[in-house]
Amino acid sequence: MKLLCCAALVGTALSAQTFSGAQAVDDAINQAIAAGRLPGAVLLAGHDGRVIYRKAYGYRALVPKQEPMTADTIFDCASLTKIVATTSSLMKLFEQGKFRLNDRITDYIPEFQGGKSDITIRNLFTHFSGLKPDVPLKPEWTGNETGLRLAYTDSPAGPPGVRFVYSDINFILLGELVHRLSGQPLNEYARQNVFLPLGMKETMFLPPPPLIPRIAPTERPTRDALPLRGVVHDPTTRFMGGVAGHAGIFSTADDLSRFAQMMVGAGELDGVRFVSPLTVAKFTEPQTPPDQTILRGLGWDIDSPFSGNRGELFPIGSFGHTGFTGTSIWIDPSTRTYVILLANSVHPDPRPAITALRGTVATIVAAAAGITSQRVTLTGYNETLSGAGGRRQVNRTGATLTGLDVMVQQKFRPLQGKRVGLITNQSGLDRQGRRNIDLMKQAGIDVVALFSPEHGIFGVEDRAGIQDTDDRATGINVFSLYGKTLRPAPEMLRGIDALVYDIQDVGVRFYTFETTMAYALEAAAQAGIEFYVLDRPNPITGAHVEGPLMDAANTSFVGYMAGEPVRHGMTMGELARLVNGEKKLGARLTVIPMQDWSRGDWFDSTGLSWIHPSPNMRSLNAATLYPGLCLLEYAKNLSVGRGTDAPFEQVGADFIGGRELAAALNQRAIPGVRVYPTSFTPTESNFKGVKTEGVRFVITNREQLDATRLGLELAVAIQKLYPGKIDFSGGKRLIGSDDVVRRIQAAEDPRAIQQSFQDAVEGFVKLREQYLLYP
Repeated sequence: MKLLCCAALVGTALSAQTFSGAQAVDDAINQAIAAGRLPGAVLLAGHDGRVIYRKAYGYRALVPKQEPMTADTIFDCASLTKIVATTSSLMKLFEQGKFRLNDRITDYIPEFQGGKSDITIRNLFTHFSGLKPDVPLKPEWTGNETGLRLAYTDSPAGPPGVRFVYSDINFILLGELVHRLSGQPLNEYARQNVFLPLGMKETMFLPPPPLIPRIAPTERPTRDALPLRGVVHDPTTRFMGGVAGHAGIFSTADDLSRFAQMMVGAGELDGVRFVSPLTVAKFTEPQTPPDQTILRGLGWDIDSPFSGNRGELFPIGSFGHTGFTGTSIWIDPSTRTYVILLANSVHPDPRPAITALRGTVATIVAAAAGITSQRVTLTGYNETLSGAGGRRQVNRTGATLTGLDVMVQQKFRPLQGKRVGLITNQSGLDRQGRRNIDLMKQAGIDVVALFSPEHGIFGVEDRAGIQDTDDRATGINVFSLYGKTLRPAPEMLRGIDALVYDIQDVGVRFYTFETTMAYALEAAAQAGIEFYVLDRPNPITGAHVEGPLMDAANTSFVGYMAGEPVRHGMTMGELARLVNGEKKLGARLTVIPMQDWSRGDWFDSTGLSWIHPSPNMRSLNAATLYPGLCLLEYAKNLSVGRGTDAPFEQVGADFIGGRELAAALNQRAIPGVRVYPTSFTPTESNFKGVKTEGVRFVITNREQLDATRLGLELAVAIQKLYPGKIDFSGGKRLIGSDDVVRRIQAAEDPRAIQQSFQDAVEGFVKLREQYLLYP
């Protein structure tokens, strides 16, 4: 829809009859003015493609004389510059392929930190760069080049990716990035490529003298000086000549409403495409590290200590920003609503921030516009809020019925009259501990063949080359799918009408039960027989998705599908749907869903009994750590605890010093886990019979733990402390990504490695949505 700005220009305010919150919002702003919290303001609210309220309040200026506020007042927008000018300019350049988010800023500005910095463009956008809040202002200095030099050389306060620190230096660098990529200073590029195309004719850096009477003055630099008027309030920008990436633009409510409507319209305004909807989505979805509770987009605030202007009703998933001078904007595409509140609360002298007023106004507008707070899913992030494919319930106590339990209730009706081949092992039990094989036979199902995965039908074999056997209780022949063949051969399927898969998986790509299922699905499709999955829980939840994605060249029996992350957050039934759909197998697939299972459920929320899925997967703790520790299992000179009381909960080697490795890992402050030195003597596998030093892992918060991040931290720590001891290239089929292998070998910061594949993880999360079965 087109934005009807012309209607807003008719009077001071649109008819209050069109906006039921008029009286409430007027009272809130007027009371704040009367209390001295600001001299005046302009409010503009839009909903569903039109301006629903626009009004000026109080005074534009108090000194040297009073001037009434007008709706067309021009404001020093302060940090709104970050989103309106700098971020929007970079959106255009991003679409042109000029940069990638995971590129280091030194790739474009080699002067920064002498060319030696791991800070990425994404780190700058999200304020996770580790840079200080601002460049030094004392002693005073002048000149754009001087400001840039200070930004290039000021020592970071910490490493990137660890802590949120709102920093103007981030956007000074991003403003210069616009210059380096386009060949134009930020003010010129933004004017030609953002402001004018959007019809923002009164938005600019360095406003000319004729506009000064309409500009709201800000602070008095000294008690006896006149307030700044038409000169940027931010001292860093002022010292740099009035143009910087973090502050400097002046604008009106009407101009900003055009900008907001473009964002609401997914990059389109008045029928003209400014940027693509995918670009808008990319810049406004969470881009902060997955283990952080603070949510920031690229430039945009989503949920942080600075997002008080969201109010109480706009859902998380909406976005906005504030400016120090008293300006703010909040946008919610899901309800097609935005709120712009412009004030000069630093005039004539600084006052406390108007955060409470901003929040109150946003809440009133949201309520009056008839907005119902919507639950949304922030894809790709461990803390999924709710919505399709994403509700998380922590520590729920449920009574989950597996697909087998559901089939028992149905008396196996879908299988009646069919000759069935059952792919299963020791985990194929119902809630009462009864075997699926026996239950099917009791229900009259003609089970003609059994198939066993790695570790055999009883789950006790920890070796390759498992032979065919018989089920002792029923005498049914058991074909091994981990012996002379990994796939059901045509002769094995002769006389079978339906294959049924019922095995408890652990939710990790390289656990071979997934590949066995996929190979069997392929065989069923080729043979034209039905395939059923009796679904079971993902024991480490369906809400966490993490880890490097599988390269096509590295697929194998321990990594079936290219493009799949280590921890996929899916059940076997959902994976079967994904494999069938993405591989276009055309299999006659039926998933028997569970009852009373949610995506956020850990296995201990289900009420089901833990049965070791394999000999060394002995606890939920081990399964939670497994996605990370197994990344290194290929190394023959490293033990991951096989043959001890805690496999996949500890690692050791003859070259490891337990104390120094534990200290190195704990210093990294890896969320959700602590490490302590230990020693153990494996009874089997690597270092059998040899007392070995190593470390053991204690999970302190499993919701915060990204196990694959832990695996990367462990790999890089070993590479740094004991270089060359492990040939990481040998593990590419487990790690999956050749790029990640190279980064480990180069001992890059694990946070940077994790960020390098985060976009791809988010892509997988979006891909899988169509195949999910559970909320």
